[in-house]
Amino acid sequence: MKKIVIGGQEILPGTTTELELPVAKLYTDTEVNMPVSIHRGKKDGPTLLVCAAIHGDELNGIEIIRRLIKHKSLKMLRGTLIAVPIVNVHGVLNQSRYMPDRRDLNRSFPGSAKGSLAGRVANTFLTEIVS
Repeated sequence: MKKIVIGGQEILPGTTTELELPVAKLYTDTEVNMPVSIHRGKKDGPTLLVCAAIHGDELNGIEIIRRLIKHKSLKMLRGTLIAVPIVNVHGVLNQSRYMPDRRDLNRSFPGSAKGSLAGRVANTFLTEIVS
């Protein structure tokens, strides 16, 4: 099976891992972490990524992913499910579509490790999870 490493942590076949992936620090020095749930089957298969709340005011996907990662059928999983219920954590907490820098995260991809807050979140999401 292909090796999967997210946030410096290797996720082994047959395991379920919950991560809080650091994505940025706010100007208040508060860390913002993105929740990531990784479910790897014991047998090889495809990898599926599901994510929600790129816009912090679009909440339905959060509940859908919460239900998905609790579903008993995951015990029979072949391959890997990577679930990110909240990409724009700051937006969800503030019930806003935008990041605190007033940027739309959806318009900030692929982002930059040294860019705006939205750009850093976009870059971390792409480099740590999507790739």
